[in-house]
Amino acid sequence: MARSVVTLAGLCFVANVGAACPEYLNHDLRKLHSQDRVNLCEASPGQPLLIVNTASHCGYTKQFKGLQALSDEYRDQGLKVVGFASDDFRQEANSEAEAADVCYVNFGVTFTMFAPSDVRGNNANPVFRELAAQTEAPSWNFNKYVVDRSGRVVKHFGSSTTPDSAALKKTIESVL
Repeated sequence: MARSVVTLAGLCFVANVGAACPEYLNHDLRKLHSQDRVNLCEASPGQPLLIVNTASHCGYTKQFKGLQALSDEYRDQGLKVVGFASDDFRQEANSEAEAADVCYVNFGVTFTMFAPSDVRGNNANPVFRELAAQTEAPSWNFNKYVVDRSGRVVKHFGSSTTPDSAALKKTIESVL
């Protein structure tokens, strides 16, 4: 985000100049197995995002390891990976404590994981309502949405696209 110096009544102020954060990212969302809340507009202003719907007991759950690798590889270039736990496909853990263990203990996840919420249908959280409006709702767990710095979905990838996929990496690199 660019900075601009503004002089008003003889006083200098430094202001951030850039596109406003899209409304769909401007919500306080509770982190997985925590009372802490994260607002994506505040936590990652103007950063490209990789947004993924997740589940703890899915055949694709092992993708957490690859998602963490993507987060590690592209973090310094500005990418923010975020996961949204969901039981929409009846494969999430019975408790947030168990889901947190799967993410943090079993797979070493350090990127932001949000508490379980709906990711499709009328009750979808605001992030996934907008992702569906821009592309399509997830048809299963571990759908991946690459979002540019302005909040526009550049590309949606289904569950079978692995985090080490050349196509996914190319798309991520296009938004950095």
